Amino acid sequence: MNLHALRLFHIIASTGSVTRASEQLHISQPAITAQIKRFEKELRFPLLKPEGRGIALTDAGEELARLAKRLFAVEQQLEQFADDYRNGATGVIRLAATYLPAHFLLPAWLARFKRQYEQVEMTITTTNSGDALAKLMNVEVDIAIFGGAAEDYPEAIHKEELFQDELWFVVAPHHRYAGQRVTLAEMMKEPFVMREEGSTTRERLLSLCRTYGAALPTISLQFNGLHEAIQAVIAGYGANFVSSLVVRDFVERGELARVYVDGIQLMNAIGICTRKHEPLPPSAANFIQLVKGEA
Repeated sequence: MNLHALRLFHIIASTGSVTRASEQLHISQPAITAQIKRFEKELRFPLLKPEGRGIALTDAGEELARLAKRLFAVEQQLEQFADDYRNGATGVIRLAATYLPAHFLLPAWLARFKRQYEQVEMTITTTNSGDALAKLMNVEVDIAIFGGAAEDYPEAIHKEELFQDELWFVVAPHHRYAGQRVTLAEMMKEPFVMREEGSTTRERLLSLCRTYGAALPTISLQFNGLHEAIQAVIAGYGANFVSSLVVRDFVERGELARVYVDGIQLMNAIGICTRKHEPLPPSAANFIQLVKGEA
């Protein structure tokens, strides 16, 4: 079927006049009439009939006009979908984030993004850095956001640092080291409450000890969630090594206290990772632009 001719017929049926269709399309009336006649010949039934000084639709024309209206309405929907997808107004973003950004940064970023792009679907997985990187490599997610990501990345991964925060040693306020300055060796004699293996901050602590030749810490309690680990320290057991973003409010409220370790000032990088040489969906690119603006 000649879709160009069908479109001409659809406009004639919608406007009720060859003259108005000619004006709308900027095509001469004789040219439109000739194409409709060829279309009728192709279909082997008439679409238009004379009525007074104008034209009317035949019964077959009425039915074809109804079907054409549905067809071109779907075409408009397709065009709108394509335009929205290109602009990032629709689509799906699959995101993996480590605990720090997932709990302390993402909620505000996501709220602002969804206010602007309500139709974009988002799936968020909170996990440790090793698993987040694996999901990105395995094409299970489009973006991975890290708090303290590892220094070595596969060649296929592109990492962009957003900002840095400081890593702190913290204890309960009544701990003998609360607010004190101690050596790394003294700090490592304390029992630690940490997240599970694969946590970047845990690995940073172990690497710190190796670098300075200190004994590795005794991790007496291990939790899958950082919140639980912090609460155990607040309750009075052990120490934690953690991002200042996570515990700053606890310290300001007096629920936790910093321990200042001589010669140690480690920064924690907050970064966003994608796969190199692979174009992002427009919606995901919009989200990254928003995050960069917020960071």
